[in-house]
Amino acid sequence: MTDNSLRSVSIERTRTGHFTATNARGGTIGFGTGSGTEDGTGFTPVELLLAAIGGCTAADVDVATARHVEPTEFTVTVSGDKISDELGNRMTDLTVTFTVRFPDGAPGDRARAILPRAVTASHERLCTVSRTVEIGTPVTATVADV
Repeated sequence: MTDNSLRSVSIERTRTGHFTATNARGGTIGFGTGSGTEDGTGFTPVELLLAAIGGCTAADVDVATARHVEPTEFTVTVSGDKISDELGNRMTDLTVTFTVRFPDGAPGDRARAILPRAVTASHERLCTVSRTVEIGTPVTATVADV
């Protein structure tokens, strides 16, 4: 591992059930349990996981296709079932669905032809988030000495 391979965020509790994640560049995102935020529209941790999977693969596919033409529609939907069984709480049956449209013409035709290969390449090799979830990696939880 190199210093360039390390990724991290810090999570700070802002009040009961509400948190703010901060990345190394100073960006923040709020989230929480249940309704997520005071107005009920905030993301839960599970929704952030789904967004991370979709966002990672969307970025891969966008790079591959948008070099030919801008899409007229580009939506990624990620869904799955939250279950609780003998293994604990977890998500199953995760599905990533792309709805992408390109304008008529040769550039759009090239982008349409690349789209299935780009989705496959992202799923099988490129998307760090979905590759980590699908392959599985140990997670260690510790308590810092304070």
